[in-house]
Amino acid sequence: MRDDWVLPGPEASEDRAVRFDEFVRARTSSLWHAAYLLTGDRHHAEDLLQTALERAAVRWERLDRPEAYVRKVLYTQAVSWWRRRQRRVPEVLVDATPEAPGGAGEPEVRIVLAQALRRLTARQRAVLVLRFYEDCTEQETARLLGVAPGTVKSQTRHALTRLRQLAPELAGLLGDSAGDSETSGRDQKVMTR
Repeated sequence: MRDDWVLPGPEASEDRAVRFDEFVRARTSSLWHAAYLLTGDRHHAEDLLQTALERAAVRWERLDRPEAYVRKVLYTQAVSWWRRRQRRVPEVLVDATPEAPGGAGEPEVRIVLAQALRRLTARQRAVLVLRFYEDCTEQETARLLGVAPGTVKSQTRHALTRLRQLAPELAGLLGDSAGDSETSGRDQKVMTR
Protein backbone atom coordinates (compact mmCIF):
# COMPACT_ATOMS: atom_id res chain seq x y z
CA MET A 1 0.00 0.00 0.00
CA ARG A 2 1.37 3.42 -0.96
CA ASP A 3 0.81 6.38 1.31
CA ASP A 4 2.38 9.16 -0.76
CA TRP A 5 0.33 11.99 0.65
CA VAL A 6 0.89 13.21 4.21
CA LEU A 7 -0.83 15.95 6.14
CA PRO A 8 0.99 19.27 6.29
CA GLY A 9 2.56 20.01 9.67
CA PRO A 10 0.74 21.84 12.46
CA GLU A 11 2.34 25.15 11.37
CA ALA A 12 0.12 25.18 8.28
CA SER A 13 -2.72 27.57 8.90
CA GLU A 14 -4.91 26.23 6.12
CA ASP A 15 -8.41 25.33 7.15
CA ARG A 16 -9.81 21.81 7.07
CA ALA A 17 -11.73 22.11 3.78
CA VAL A 18 -8.71 23.40 1.85
CA ARG A 19 -6.50 20.53 3.07
CA PHE A 20 -9.16 17.97 2.23
CA ASP A 21 -9.65 19.45 -1.26
CA GLU A 22 -5.90 19.35 -1.79
CA PHE A 23 -5.80 15.69 -0.77
CA VAL A 24 -8.69 14.78 -3.09
CA ARG A 25 -7.10 16.56 -6.07
CA ALA A 26 -3.72 14.96 -5.46
CA ARG A 27 -4.82 11.37 -4.79
CA THR A 28 -8.16 10.75 -6.55
CA SER A 29 -6.63 9.21 -9.65
CA SER A 30 -4.57 6.66 -7.72
CA LEU A 31 -7.42 5.85 -5.34
CA TRP A 32 -9.90 5.47 -8.21
CA HIS A 33 -7.60 2.95 -9.91
CA ALA A 34 -7.46 0.93 -6.69
CA ALA A 35 -11.26 1.05 -6.42
CA TYR A 36 -11.61 -0.02 -10.05
CA LEU A 37 -9.32 -2.99 -9.50
CA LEU A 38 -11.39 -3.98 -6.48
CA THR A 39 -14.76 -3.74 -8.24
CA GLY A 40 -14.02 -4.30 -11.92
CA ASP A 41 -16.67 -1.72 -12.84
CA ARG A 42 -16.25 2.03 -13.44
CA HIS A 43 -19.53 3.02 -11.80
CA HIS A 44 -19.05 0.81 -8.75
CA ALA A 45 -15.49 2.13 -8.43
CA GLU A 46 -16.79 5.70 -8.40
CA ASP A 47 -19.38 4.82 -5.77
CA LEU A 48 -16.79 3.02 -3.67
CA LEU A 49 -14.34 5.92 -3.85
CA GLN A 50 -17.08 8.41 -3.03
CA THR A 51 -18.01 6.39 0.06
CA ALA A 52 -14.39 6.21 1.20
CA LEU A 53 -13.79 9.94 0.69
CA GLU A 54 -17.01 10.77 2.50
CA ARG A 55 -15.86 8.79 5.52
CA ALA A 56 -12.45 10.44 5.39
CA ALA A 57 -14.02 13.91 5.24
CA VAL A 58 -15.98 13.24 8.42
CA ARG A 59 -12.83 12.15 10.30
CA TRP A 60 -10.39 14.46 8.55
CA GLU A 61 -9.10 16.31 11.64
CA ARG A 62 -8.27 13.02 13.39
CA LEU A 63 -6.44 11.34 10.49
CA ASP A 64 -2.65 11.16 10.64
CA ARG A 65 -2.34 9.14 7.43
CA PRO A 66 -5.41 9.96 5.31
CA GLU A 67 -4.44 7.89 2.27
CA ALA A 68 -3.92 4.79 4.38
CA TYR A 69 -7.33 5.37 5.96
CA VAL A 70 -9.07 5.87 2.59
CA ARG A 71 -7.46 2.74 1.16
CA LYS A 72 -8.53 0.71 4.18
CA VAL A 73 -12.11 1.95 3.73
CA LEU A 74 -11.94 1.04 0.03
CA TYR A 75 -10.93 -2.51 0.84
CA THR A 76 -13.38 -3.08 3.69
CA GLN A 77 -16.30 -1.54 1.78
CA ALA A 78 -15.50 -3.59 -1.32
CA VAL A 79 -15.63 -6.76 0.79
CA SER A 80 -18.90 -5.66 2.42
CA TRP A 81 -20.50 -4.95 -0.96
CA TRP A 82 -19.23 -8.28 -2.27
CA ARG A 83 -20.75 -10.13 0.70
CA ARG A 84 -24.08 -8.36 0.23
CA ARG A 85 -24.15 -9.34 -3.44
CA GLN A 86 -23.44 -12.96 -2.49
CA ARG A 87 -26.56 -13.00 -0.30
CA ARG A 88 -28.84 -11.56 -2.99
CA VAL A 89 -31.08 -13.87 -4.94
CA PRO A 90 -29.72 -14.04 -8.49
CA GLU A 91 -31.76 -12.17 -11.06
CA VAL A 92 -33.04 -14.04 -14.07
CA LEU A 93 -33.56 -12.26 -17.39
CA VAL A 94 -36.68 -13.26 -19.30
CA ASP A 95 -37.76 -12.56 -22.86
CA ALA A 96 -41.19 -11.19 -22.03
CA THR A 97 -42.73 -9.32 -19.12
CA PRO A 98 -44.91 -11.65 -17.04
CA GLU A 99 -48.65 -11.19 -17.35
CA ALA A 100 -50.41 -9.57 -14.41
CA PRO A 101 -52.75 -11.89 -12.51
CA GLY A 102 -56.45 -11.55 -13.28
CA GLY A 103 -57.72 -8.01 -12.98
CA ALA A 104 -54.54 -6.53 -11.55
CA GLY A 105 -53.54 -5.16 -14.95
CA GLU A 106 -56.26 -2.52 -15.00
CA PRO A 107 -54.83 0.90 -14.17
CA GLU A 108 -57.50 1.76 -11.60
CA VAL A 109 -56.94 -1.48 -9.72
CA ARG A 110 -53.15 -1.03 -9.79
CA ILE A 111 -53.48 2.49 -8.38
CA VAL A 112 -55.81 1.38 -5.57
CA LEU A 113 -53.55 -1.58 -4.78
CA ALA A 114 -50.41 0.59 -4.73
CA GLN A 115 -52.06 3.11 -2.41
CA ALA A 116 -53.27 0.37 -0.07
CA LEU A 117 -49.85 -1.33 -0.02
CA ARG A 118 -48.17 1.95 0.95
CA ARG A 119 -50.33 2.09 4.06
CA LEU A 120 -49.12 -1.31 5.32
CA THR A 121 -46.06 -1.74 7.49
CA ALA A 122 -42.79 -2.37 5.66
CA ARG A 123 -42.69 -6.01 6.81
CA GLN A 124 -46.30 -6.67 5.76
CA ARG A 125 -45.63 -5.11 2.37
CA ALA A 126 -42.48 -7.22 1.94
CA VAL A 127 -44.32 -10.41 2.86
CA LEU A 128 -47.15 -9.74 0.41
CA VAL A 129 -44.81 -8.84 -2.42
CA LEU A 130 -42.68 -11.95 -1.89
CA ARG A 131 -45.63 -14.30 -1.39
CA PHE A 132 -48.01 -13.07 -4.08
CA TYR A 133 -46.01 -11.04 -6.57
CA GLU A 134 -42.75 -12.99 -6.52
CA ASP A 135 -44.66 -16.24 -5.86
CA CYS A 136 -42.31 -17.39 -3.08
CA THR A 137 -43.27 -20.13 -0.64
CA GLU A 138 -43.61 -19.39 3.06
CA GLN A 139 -40.22 -20.99 3.69
CA GLU A 140 -38.53 -18.98 0.92
CA THR A 141 -40.11 -15.78 2.18
CA ALA A 142 -39.03 -16.54 5.75
CA ARG A 143 -35.47 -17.23 4.61
CA LEU A 144 -35.28 -14.05 2.51
CA LEU A 145 -36.64 -11.87 5.30
CA GLY A 146 -34.72 -13.64 8.07
CA VAL A 147 -37.84 -14.50 10.07
CA ALA A 148 -39.65 -17.67 11.11
CA PRO A 149 -42.26 -19.23 8.78
CA GLY A 150 -44.88 -18.59 11.46
CA THR A 151 -44.09 -14.88 11.28
CA VAL A 152 -44.63 -14.99 7.51
CA LYS A 153 -48.04 -16.64 8.06
CA SER A 154 -49.16 -14.13 10.68
CA GLN A 155 -47.85 -11.12 8.74
CA THR A 156 -49.63 -12.36 5.61
CA ARG A 157 -52.88 -12.77 7.53
CA HIS A 158 -52.60 -9.33 9.14
CA ALA A 159 -51.64 -7.68 5.85
CA LEU A 160 -54.53 -9.24 3.92
CA THR A 161 -56.98 -8.23 6.66
CA ARG A 162 -55.63 -4.68 6.58
CA LEU A 163 -55.85 -4.58 2.76
CA ARG A 164 -59.50 -5.65 2.98
CA GLN A 165 -60.15 -2.75 5.36
CA LEU A 166 -58.22 -0.19 3.32
CA ALA A 167 -59.52 -1.18 -0.12
CA PRO A 168 -62.68 -3.31 -0.11
CA GLU A 169 -62.87 -2.86 -3.90
CA LEU A 170 -59.92 -5.28 -4.18
CA ALA A 171 -62.03 -8.17 -2.87
CA GLY A 172 -61.68 -10.11 -6.15
CA LEU A 173 -57.90 -9.92 -6.05
CA LEU A 174 -57.76 -10.95 -2.41
CA GLY A 175 -59.81 -14.10 -3.03
CA ASP A 176 -62.99 -12.91 -1.30
CA SER A 177 -66.25 -14.23 -2.66
CA ALA A 178 -69.12 -11.77 -3.08
CA GLY A 179 -66.95 -8.98 -1.68
CA ASP A 180 -67.10 -10.21 1.94
CA SER A 181 -64.56 -8.65 4.24
CA GLU A 182 -64.76 -11.75 6.43
CA THR A 183 -63.45 -15.05 5.18
CA SER A 184 -63.78 -18.51 6.56
CA GLY A 185 -60.81 -20.18 8.22
CA ARG A 186 -60.44 -22.47 5.18
CA ASP A 187 -60.31 -19.48 2.78
CA GLN A 188 -57.80 -17.79 5.03
CA LYS A 189 -55.52 -20.86 4.90
CA VAL A 190 -55.76 -21.01 1.11
CA MET A 191 -54.79 -17.34 0.75
CA THR A 192 -51.84 -17.57 3.15
CA ARG A 193 -50.26 -20.67 1.61
